[in-house]
Amino acid sequence: MPLVTTKEMFKKAYEGGYAVGAFNVNNMEIIQGIVKAAAETKSPLILQVSAGARKYASPVYLKKLVEAALIEHPELDIALHLDHGEDFEICKACIDDGFTSVMVDGSHLSFEENIELTKKVVEYAHARGVVVEAELGRLAGIEDAVNVSAEDATYTDPKQAVEFVEKTGCDSLAIAIGTSHGAYKFAADSDPKLDIERLKVISDLLPGFPLVLHGASSVVPEYVAMCNEYGGKLVDAKGCPEPQLRESAKYGICKINIDSDLRLALTGTIRQQFSKDPSNFDPRKYLAPAREAIYGMVKHKMINVLGCDQK
Repeated sequence: MPLVTTKEMFKKAYEGGYAVGAFNVNNMEIIQGIVKAAAETKSPLILQVSAGARKYASPVYLKKLVEAALIEHPELDIALHLDHGEDFEICKACIDDGFTSVMVDGSHLSFEENIELTKKVVEYAHARGVVVEAELGRLAGIEDAVNVSAEDATYTDPKQAVEFVEKTGCDSLAIAIGTSHGAYKFAADSDPKLDIERLKVISDLLPGFPLVLHGASSVVPEYVAMCNEYGGKLVDAKGCPEPQLRESAKYGICKINIDSDLRLALTGTIRQQFSKDPSNFDPRKYLAPAREAIYGMVKHKMINVLGCDQK
């Protein structure tokens, strides 16, 4: 089974009121854990690669690991997606390398410049059968190459969203409604809340059009606690409430990005393994439990948050 685009995935998700999980991948264990969960739950799957992941693991290794997943699980629908492509060149490189979906992130540009860049990527991608995700509005937080202060964050303007989609021809749009990158999405003394009302307005203005949530990890408390129990220092880490994420799928959110939860599950478990057995220096013995933690966390997301199991 070859890699697929997200076009049919999102059509089914929109009509079914669920979201497809887009999970950031950096190494073999992360990919294996995610794919095992998708296979067990029969879920559609987006494996996404950031610029940081490409630099760390190299594009060739990551693509071949994803291809290995397809060989092992030909029954799965898997899209390979570029996360946060900051310019035309990186989007073009990934399209030429066989990615089936790319995200061009012009959110740091002016509205007009964002349209210009996105349209350029769309024209190149569509001519080669690749779909394009764009972004309008700026999410706060830090993750890989993304670093936006709370002061510079802006929510997506619904009317601008309509104009942007019409002028660029993008296939999906990442919007800002209160999510943020990293493990510190909300102030310690604040009530975590997504702007569902803004989402409803955008969805009503763009009927049938797939919307995307970036920075949507829930920062699973048990893994934060595990990290801290075994030497970590994650103070006041707080993520997006899972019920609100599930609700967002009712209003056009077809793709939910998850990265920080993967990092927390992996790191917390490895810290635990080192603490339990300080003499252990066999990577297989501490990475295998970490891989299982990834699997368990992703399976939970697919069933209880995304609602995409058995799809």
